[in-house]
Amino acid sequence: MYYASIGILALVIHIIINFEAMRMPKQGNRIRVKGRYRLFLISVMAFYVADFSWGVFYAMRNLPLVYIGTVGFFVSMVVTVYLWTRFVVVYLERKSRFNMLLLWCGRLILIYQIVALIVNIFYPWFFYFTEDKEYVPGSNRYITLLIQMGIFFIAVVFSLLVARKSQDRKTKGHHLTIGISGFVMMVFITLQAYFALMPFYSIGCLLTTCIIHSFIIRDEIEEQDIEMHAARRMAYRDALTGVKNKLAYNEARTGMDKRIASGDLDEFGVVVFDLNGLKQVNDTFGHDAGDEYIKAACRIICDQFENSPIFRVGGDEFIALLEGDDYEKRDSLMKSFNQKMISNQKKGQVVVSGGLGVFRSGKDKNFHDVFVRADRKMYARKEQLKSLEEGCIA
Repeated sequence: MYYASIGILALVIHIIINFEAMRMPKQGNRIRVKGRYRLFLISVMAFYVADFSWGVFYAMRNLPLVYIGTVGFFVSMVVTVYLWTRFVVVYLERKSRFNMLLLWCGRLILIYQIVALIVNIFYPWFFYFTEDKEYVPGSNRYITLLIQMGIFFIAVVFSLLVARKSQDRKTKGHHLTIGISGFVMMVFITLQAYFALMPFYSIGCLLTTCIIHSFIIRDEIEEQDIEMHAARRMAYRDALTGVKNKLAYNEARTGMDKRIASGDLDEFGVVVFDLNGLKQVNDTFGHDAGDEYIKAACRIICDQFENSPIFRVGGDEFIALLEGDDYEKRDSLMKSFNQKMISNQKKGQVVVSGGLGVFRSGKDKNFHDVFVRADRKMYARKEQLKSLEEGCIA
């Protein structure tokens, strides 16, 4: 049963190491590469299952099951080789005689293996069993393994040639990794040819996928995480001002409601802002001037509440969520902000109305309760500023 134990161990390690790679979404510029590598990994899993199943059946000396297991072993073996060639050609992204040769060799060995196993039913030239149920490899088995060595040799040469032409250091390293993994398979196929009852092919597959994962797939996953983070950041940013948008605000609001419900949040403030006079700017000077007015207002808010996330939730509406230092200094910050707005109003500069609402632990049920108070104070402040402006005009 030692033979089967190697296959089982290889399968478990394979799943642990490559689980994330097999779950990588097929998106980005290398969809075909990810799809073909996933198929290769699945085929390797199937081979491990066939390999340890053969070991169990052989230990049981159940001849019909051993025969089926042997056929499954060789079929799954050449399927991994075929899918490997397809992955390598797509990954290296080079059109040459080598990649065409590699593809055709992969197809031919798959066809040849299936035909040879069918013929073996009538003429045991691939493998057979003695009267004592001992497994005996036939001459054709060695031919198949020799062809596989040739295929991996072509893959090694192909990848080294591509690596030589690569200008990018990281890409060159990835291509060299493909070559090294192919060389590893050549070594373990040779060992498998000499030691038929040892699971060297499984060990070779395991080392190959580990090498690819360590030096290629891990980089691909990190790049994908960076791309996803950048896309997420872009999706949550307001295009005009650069602050967080309404989508980010809704997510933050939902998160705060959960923290309130669980009792993890008992101190925070909400400041609702609304620009004064934006319509007049748009009507008088045009929407480009209106956009500049919005950006100027946003800079004032961000400078005043520099430790708090700022959200643009509408055309001229902004919200700040106060926690930590800004929450502790909320009264002085609002006082300073309001004084600045009065000064701006006298100078004919950007004016923003703001209203602060503070969470009351034990009284407020959710974020909305705080927002409503802040919104009311903002409108009251807007009316106050309007009255001051009319008083100045009078």
